[in-house]
Order: sequence, then C-alpha cells, then structure tokens
Amino acid sequence: MMGNFGLEEGHCGGVCRDCSNCGVDFSALDRSKLHEECGVFGIYSYDKEINVAGCVYHGLVALQHRGQESCGIAVSDLGKFSHYKDMGLVSEVFSKQKLNELKGQIAIGHVRYSTAGGSVAENCQPLVMRYVKGTLGFAHNGNLTNAYELRKELEERGAIFQTTIDSEVIAYLVARERPRTHKVELAVKAAMQQLHGAYSLLVMSPRKLIAARDPKGFRPLCMGRIGNDIVFASETCALDAVGAQFMRDVDPGEIITCDENGIHSDRSLCKGQVAHCVFEYIYFARSDSVIDGVSVYDSRRQAGRQLAKQKPVDADIVIGVPESGIDAAIGYAEQSGIPYAKGIIKNSYIGRTFIKPDQSQRTNAVRLKLNALKSIVGGRRVVMLDDSIVRGTTMRRIVNMLREAGASEVHVRISSPAFRNPCFYGVDIPSREDLIANQHTVEEIAEIIDADSLDFLDLDSIVKLTCGKKLSLCTACFDGRYPDGITSHHMNKEDEIQ
Repeated sequence: MMGNFGLEEGHCGGVCRDCSNCGVDFSALDRSKLHEECGVFGIYSYDKEINVAGCVYHGLVALQHRGQESCGIAVSDLGKFSHYKDMGLVSEVFSKQKLNELKGQIAIGHVRYSTAGGSVAENCQPLVMRYVKGTLGFAHNGNLTNAYELRKELEERGAIFQTTIDSEVIAYLVARERPRTHKVELAVKAAMQQLHGAYSLLVMSPRKLIAARDPKGFRPLCMGRIGNDIVFASETCALDAVGAQFMRDVDPGEIITCDENGIHSDRSLCKGQVAHCVFEYIYFARSDSVIDGVSVYDSRRQAGRQLAKQKPVDADIVIGVPESGIDAAIGYAEQSGIPYAKGIIKNSYIGRTFIKPDQSQRTNAVRLKLNALKSIVGGRRVVMLDDSIVRGTTMRRIVNMLREAGASEVHVRISSPAFRNPCFYGVDIPSREDLIANQHTVEEIAEIIDADSLDFLDLDSIVKLTCGKKLSLCTACFDGRYPDGITSHHMNKEDEIQ
C-alpha cells in the first residue's frame, strides 16, 4: 500500500533471519558470515523528463548486495510527497504499476540490512516525516555511535519514535533544527554537528535534494550526472547501471545541495582525520565499483597477492568462495603461479527469501547456496580464498564440502586479518566473545574448520589494499583502534534501544 510500512505485524514475508513458523533457518549461513549494510540512491532532475522512480529502482537493483531485507522509494512532485516501501528484494517489492504511481522531479531510495534496529517493516526506509515546516524524506547508510544518548534526550523532550533505527534520530534532529535556520541544508549541517559515527545521508525536501557524508567518511557516497540531472549513490556500480557519468566522491564532511539554482557544496565540516571502512574493499562493495578512487576489484586482487607472498603453500589449484573470494583468488594465483580454477558454484537464485522444503534440509544450508565442482577439485590440493571467518561454522561446512568432492588437501587463506572486535559504524560483526579468533589460535581454528592450513592477511598488509592511493582506513574490527575512541558500552546501549 502506498505510504504505509507494508506487511502486517507477525508476517515476515520470508526475509527474517530465523523463523520456525515459516520454516526459515539461516543460521548456517547468515550468523557465521558478515552482512551487507545499506545502500542509498537519489536523483534531482533538472530536465523534468526522466522517470525518477524508475531511475532509482535500477540504482537500487545495482545496490541490492548491500541490503536484502527491505527497500523503498520516495519522490517529491513539486512538494507533493509519495512513497512506497516493504520487506523484500527490490524486484519483489516494486512493480511497473507502483513505479508509475511515484511521479516527481526528486527521488531517493534505500536498500536495507539491519545493523541497528530490528528486521521489521516499520524500520524500512526511506523515512518520510511531516513537521512544522512541511515534509522531509531521509535515506541513511551507517550507524551512529551516540544514537542512544540522542534518542534519550529527544524522548525526554517529548519525541515519540515510530522505529528503532538511527535514521529516525537524524530525522528528528533535522526537523528540530529547521525552524531555527532559513535553509534546510543548514538544518542538516546543524544536525551533523551533533552526530557521531557513520552516515552517508540523502535528505529530500519539497524542492531540494541534499547529500551528506560524515566527517570521517566511514561509508561511501558518490555523485554522477545523467545529462543535466544529478544522481547520488553508495557505489559507482549504481551510477553505471543507470547510465550516469561519475563526477566525484562526496568528500567526508561535505554537504551537497541540488536545487533549481544548481549545485552547491558546503565543505565547512570537512576537517580532521578520515577513516574509510576497510571492509568496503574486502567484502561489502561490488567488484566493479570504485570507492574513494580505489578499484574494489584491484584491492581484492592485491589482498590475494599479499597472501601468496605471506604464506605460500604447495598446491594444484586456487579457488575462491563466491563472490568476493574469487577476486582474491585470482590475485593469489597470479602471484603464486598456481592455476586459478572455478571450484565452487554459487546458486544465484537463492536469496534471503528461500524457504527450505522440510526440517531435514535445515542442517546444511551451505549446500543449498554453494556446491563444489568435483571435476575441478577432485584429487587435487586446493588453496581456497575467502574474505573472512567470523564464527567458523560456515567455513567448516565449505571445507568439508570440498573434501567430500574429492579434494586431497584444503588450504584456507583469508583476505582480511582476523576479526577481534565488534563494529559500531554499520558492519554486522558480533561481540568479541562470539568471534572465533578471540577464542582460538590460528592453528586451532584450522583444526576446527578441518583445513590442512589456514592463514589470515597480515594487518601490516592492509595499507597495500589501497593500490598506491593514500587513504586512511578504519581497521578497528581487526586492531580495536576505533577512530573516535568509542568503547563497547555503545553496543550495550544499542541493545537497550532494540
């Protein structure tokens, strides 16, 4: 239904992470792997000829890897807002009819995976809110580290929250600041000065589109052009999908406003040390994206090269776990001279909505998504590249799958250092107690996952992932050095909110 939150209470639509009632149990896959964050896409049309909702739709499809729980699009037609959002994939939620109903000159869209706030319909974005000055729309990627404190202060002043997500905190702050300023972009700026943590943000007013990025630049955000029209996206792959020409990245701390008078940039908050999320390069971003001037594909291939130098092994073939592990495997093969082969096939048609037919098939969800090529791995010594090990459950199942397919040896190489700390900036990393690297040595983990050997990328090699470009990276999930000095109490307070 247009303008509501979608599904009735109690109906998950098959996208919940664990639901015994409908037969979904993703524990074998989801809880042992990292999850995507969110993706945002927006357009301001100067020519007024483009179908802005259709453009956002295609941009969100290109960003689907960043969030598969819910999605939504909001548009402004000369100040008249309409929106639609629901649980599910972009192609499932939107029909041609729904898109045709969303008419306007400005549009924003969002795909979501919940890192803060539950996987429920009311947390779908974009948020559209009415306030004393009119209507605003918000699409946000990231996590605020002071969301608990801000929310508590707002509630004590009478605010009533409809969701459990950080984005609504941002929306309230902007709405509170707007009557004190003469432009909505100044209200966004005033709100940003109260925010700590990660946010790539699109704000839609009746006649403006505003893009903003937190001063440390944790999450990516870029700008492109289709003719005279301006688009913003979490990744460049979404610009490519809609035929937009890449212009540049939104700088950390920058606020860009598009209105009838053109494009305006406010860089007064661009200061201090930046801290781009290293895991955009290791796992989250799509291989064909360029994040802050660095090719994601080249970065992953470089990780594989470093692993081959770091701890070589005698083997017959190199394979990668789809998708991000493949790029690293290619780099490992190039550096080591061991042939690369496609040893694991991914079923691309199994998403989060897949329901297993009966109870007996819940025990090994990995086999429903991945399968080993016996003709490739059978009788061979295999080096297998993957992006991470969180709890180890999924990795053990993949290794066993290769052994059952006939691999004589399985040597695991991980294209990131070992996870030792949770993330407070939008990456779904469990608590320290749930991370296998904090409970066992590398040798013990190798035994647990039944691998002949295991090695993680050295922390010192992280700098090589930027392929010669000088970027400051956030590596807190590996070394515990949080860029803004936060501590684990933020995780506890976030749990209280939820």
